[in-house]
Amino acid sequence: MSILHTIIIAIVEGLTEFLPVSSTGHMIIAQSILGVQSTEFVKAFTVIIQLGAILSVIVLYWQRFFKINPGKIFDREELNGKSLAQTTVSVTKKILYKYDFYWKLFIAFIPAAIIGVAFIHQIDNLLENVLVVAVMLVLGGVLMLFVDQIFKKVDADSSIKERKALFIGFAQCLAMIPGVSRSMATIVGGMGQRLSRKSAAEFSFFLAVPTMFAATAYKLAKLVMEPGGLDILKDNLLVLLVGNLVAFVVAMAAIKFFIGFLTKHGFKAFGIYRIIVGGLIIVLLMSGYNLEIL
Repeated sequence: MSILHTIIIAIVEGLTEFLPVSSTGHMIIAQSILGVQSTEFVKAFTVIIQLGAILSVIVLYWQRFFKINPGKIFDREELNGKSLAQTTVSVTKKILYKYDFYWKLFIAFIPAAIIGVAFIHQIDNLLENVLVVAVMLVLGGVLMLFVDQIFKKVDADSSIKERKALFIGFAQCLAMIPGVSRSMATIVGGMGQRLSRKSAAEFSFFLAVPTMFAATAYKLAKLVMEPGGLDILKDNLLVLLVGNLVAFVVAMAAIKFFIGFLTKHGFKAFGIYRIIVGGLIIVLLMSGYNLEIL
């Protein structure tokens, strides 16, 4: 993979990672157009450069990621006279309150971790199928045309409860099908739990951090453990560094744009875009047209 290909694919990743248009789907399409062969390294690359994108979330929302709720976990006066069971319950509640932000992310992360490990080979096979991406872009686009009307009701309390976090976590699993969009699945899942568009979008960003960090760590470990994998990694270190840097910078701008646009205009424009792109690719593929142009 050349540096030019690296920069183009990383720009696509940064632009689309947090938009409800499927970053994985767009990178697969970009690879096909650029003529980049889907090797084991390229598959790993498209996952690993997501690390740059998620770092942009941590930078933009660092106050949320590094904020811990106040209060002591162990208060001798409060625990005095309580049984072991009561003490355990009290301390557990305080720990969950103190690290509430991380606890909710952990709950939402669990479904993807379990299903991702169980179906990793099937997911990898789908990553080579441009037609699957195109079809899911169209189907997801149709949904996005109506999602604002379907999920009109918003709770006055926009805080994330355990049940809501778990539901969003299961919704995220749909994004294992290329073209669905992790962002779309989690935001729509959040709106289905009566969160506002902004609250659902921000939680989607936060959830991306543990999810994509785990996916990146898995792909790196898998690549290193393969025969000659460490050498492949060393030979392509510059490609990975450039890809992550570009994805980081572009994702910063994309997140700021998306929150403002989504709050004001909703999802319809993204739905139209998905239908046009997906539909065009389906027509080209059905016509026997070769997407490779570079």
